[in-house]
Amino acid sequence: MGAYLRVGVDENGLGPRLGPLVVTAAGARVNEGGDPEAALVQARALGLLGDSKGLVSFRDDALGEAWARVLVGRHGGDARTPNDVLKALHHDEVTWLRALCPEAHAPQCWNLEGESFHAPDTLVAQVAALAESLESQGIVLMLPKVALRCTARLNEALLAGVSRFDADLRAMESLVASCMHQGLKVHAVCGKVGSRDRYLDVFKVLPAREVVFFDEARNESIYRFGDHTVVRFIKDADASDSFVGLASLVGKWTRDLLMDRIVRHHQRAVPDAPRVSGYHDPRTANFVELTRVARKHSGLPDTCFERAKRESAS
Repeated sequence: MGAYLRVGVDENGLGPRLGPLVVTAAGARVNEGGDPEAALVQARALGLLGDSKGLVSFRDDALGEAWARVLVGRHGGDARTPNDVLKALHHDEVTWLRALCPEAHAPQCWNLEGESFHAPDTLVAQVAALAESLESQGIVLMLPKVALRCTARLNEALLAGVSRFDADLRAMESLVASCMHQGLKVHAVCGKVGSRDRYLDVFKVLPAREVVFFDEARNESIYRFGDHTVVRFIKDADASDSFVGLASLVGKWTRDLLMDRIVRHHQRAVPDAPRVSGYHDPRTANFVELTRVARKHSGLPDTCFERAKRESAS
C-alpha cells in the first residue's frame, strides 16, 4: 500500500451552555511501510495520547497545548503565543468566524489580554521527541485543523432548523473533505455524532453520490467513497483511536482557550465571577447569574453568550 492519510476527527463542546463547539481533525501522512497503530502504542503507554476526557481536565489542558504547539512549529508556523497557534489551526477564514460579532462586543471572544502558555517545557520536549520518533517510522504528523462554531453561529443555525448535531456533522464533513483534496487516499475515523447511526442520507459536504459501499450499525458506520476514501463513524472513538484522541486533546485545549477569553472578559465587570467550563454544572449556572446584570447593561446580545435550549439527537 502506498502513502495515505490517516485522520481522526472529534468534537469538543457539543453540549455546553456557553462557549464554542470545536471540531478538530488530526492525523498523519503514513508513508509506505508505516504502521501507525503499532507506532502509537508507545505514545499511549507514555500517557501522551488518548481520550482528552481521561488525560486532561478543564483546569489542566497542558497536554493538548503541547501537541498544538509542537505540531504548529513542525509545520513552520509561528508558535510564540496561544493566539499564534490558534491562527495556524483555523480551518475557516477568520473573517467568516468574526462575521456575526457585534463590533462593540467582539472582545468577549477575541481579546488576547492575559493569555499565556501553561504546558511545562519538559512536556513540550516529550511531545516533540515523540513526533520526531513517529516521523522516523514513516508516520508524519499533519497540522491539525479546528473548525469553530461560536454560540452565535449555533443559535443562528438553530433558528434555520439546523441542530448542533447537524452543525457538528457539517464541520466534520468539511474537515474530511479538505483531506480528500490532498491527492492521497484517506482513511478517516470520526467520533459518532450524538446517537446517530445513519449518515449517508444526511451528508451535505461529503459526496454521497460517490459512496460505493456503506454499512450502518450501532457501534460503527462505515462509508467508502470510490477507491480513495474510507470514513468511519465509531462510538467512543476518542478512547479507542489514537488520532481521534489526538484531535480530542488539541480540540480540548482550543475550547478551553476560547472559554477562558469569555470568562476573563466578564470578570472585568464582575471580578467575583469564577472560571468555568461552560458546561451544565453549578459553577457555570452561577457564572451566568452573576454576570446577568452586567451583560444586560453592556448590551451584549444573549445570542452571543448562551446557547438556545438543547435539542435531542436525530
